[in-house]
Amino acid sequence: MTSDPAQSPQVTTEDPRGANREKFELELEFVQSLANPYYLHSLAQQNILDQPAFINYLEYLLYWKEKDYARFIHYPHALHHLELLQHAQFRSEIKKGKYLNQMQYDHWRTWRDYPGANLSIESTGNLQ
Repeated sequence: MTSDPAQSPQVTTEDPRGANREKFELELEFVQSLANPYYLHSLAQQNILDQPAFINYLEYLLYWKEKDYARFIHYPHALHHLELLQHAQFRSEIKKGKYLNQMQYDHWRTWRDYPGANLSIESTGNLQ
């Protein structure tokens, strides 16, 4: 059975906006996944963080730190980890897993202590 290319869900070059949107969403999802220290550890254990092509890709992704792109990031630690991944020493240390629990705790604490996280209904004035 052959598949009809016209019915393929893949975006073609005939739809550049669709291709750009797909690339944007894919890169956004990947950058946000960098907020997870256990994912970083997994990449390091698989020696992906040692590959020159991947290191170049991480450098390319630094554009997400620009205001126009950073506003789409839901997990601020992703950008911090992206910056740390630019350094060979961090890539080496994350492979050892020594700081995983501390990194995860720091991530959790950021969200726990986020300025708007503890707003109650009473303090917003919506309680009737």
